[in-house]
Amino acid sequence: MPTSKKVRAVSGRHSVLYPAIVEAARRVDATAVGLIDVECGAGLNLIVDRVGISYGSGHTLGDMASPVQVSARVVGERSVPSGSIPPVVARIGVDSDPVDTGGYPSAEAELLASTPHLLLRSSVSDAIGRVPVDAIPIVTTTWALSRLSREHRLRFLEELRGASRPLAWVSAEGVGVAPDVPTLGDRPASGHSIIGVAVVDDGMVHAEAVGRCWSKGAVLSWLV
Repeated sequence: MPTSKKVRAVSGRHSVLYPAIVEAARRVDATAVGLIDVECGAGLNLIVDRVGISYGSGHTLGDMASPVQVSARVVGERSVPSGSIPPVVARIGVDSDPVDTGGYPSAEAELLASTPHLLLRSSVSDAIGRVPVDAIPIVTTTWALSRLSREHRLRFLEELRGASRPLAWVSAEGVGVAPDVPTLGDRPASGHSIIGVAVVDDGMVHAEAVGRCWSKGAVLSWLV
């Protein structure tokens, strides 16, 4: 069982992913979701719904009783959306070389270990096929696509387009890195990342930039 001592998570990715997944689920009317994290490393993004997140001024998301806590600062006029991630019925990480969680703080590693999940050395399409039919797959990439060539990034998008079912894609990537996600006129390598939400259905991708973030999620600005 996870320890009762609360610790700060390894990264701020949860603070970005949680509201973006809520927004993606809203756009596809999801009552249940399957999380698929691409280039997942240790798979820690798969417990995003089980951590507590504080954004300041009393605004929180997730499970504030969780042993794993994240804090982030919101700048700009809009706050991150309220609401909860729908029930997660599948948690699947995709990585050619998953990372051992032994080097991570025990609370986060134990929370992952206590949560049923799969780590696959296979394709995104394979992972999508493992999500129950009554749930919407939500694919996530956080600073993962920058490690791929442009050709491979476009191939990733084509794989999503080729899915035989509706899905959503949540991304937090450098400006111009995530294919089809608007750049808001920002320059590449400008020191921040774009948070994108895309709905993919019948081969069509409808993508929107919903925010910007800095320092891998420690600071974010919500736009919608």
